[in-house]
Amino acid sequence: MSEAIQERNEAGGKLDKLVETVMARHHYSGDALIEVLHAAQQSYGSLSIPLLKVISRKLRLPPSRVFGVATFYHLFHLTPNPAHAATVCLGTACYVEGAAALADQVKQSGWALETVRCSGCCGLAPLVVCDGAALTRVTRAQLADRLQHDSGIPPRSSAN
Repeated sequence: MSEAIQERNEAGGKLDKLVETVMARHHYSGDALIEVLHAAQQSYGSLSIPLLKVISRKLRLPPSRVFGVATFYHLFHLTPNPAHAATVCLGTACYVEGAAALADQVKQSGWALETVRCSGCCGLAPLVVCDGAALTRVTRAQLADRLQHDSGIPPRSSAN
């Protein structure tokens, strides 16, 4: 959905059909907040402040509660997602296997970096999720190839 349409809908208190359907299915109950936020992010790409205010009003919840839930869970975003993003697990198993160096590598590549404390995939450490695709037992070289390939930068030759 274009930004102009999104802003007009949010300002007028209108929501995308998917979001309204989710709300209606739960009888506009505040208990469905997380599901509504997921639907809104799916429809709009991110959860802007005006969008959160509309959701707050329609679910009859304090704006502070809606904002608090939206900022508590790392899967919700208040700003549009960057072109490329990588999530690096920094849980104990991943950290021991070199995840901190992988996080630095992502930072230096220009990709947006997000870290999580534990992804629950300790047997596959280290874990990096690049644009939604999980890389397990990933090495620095494998990560470099992925970061360069997906950003349009040609991979370095093995001579470098």
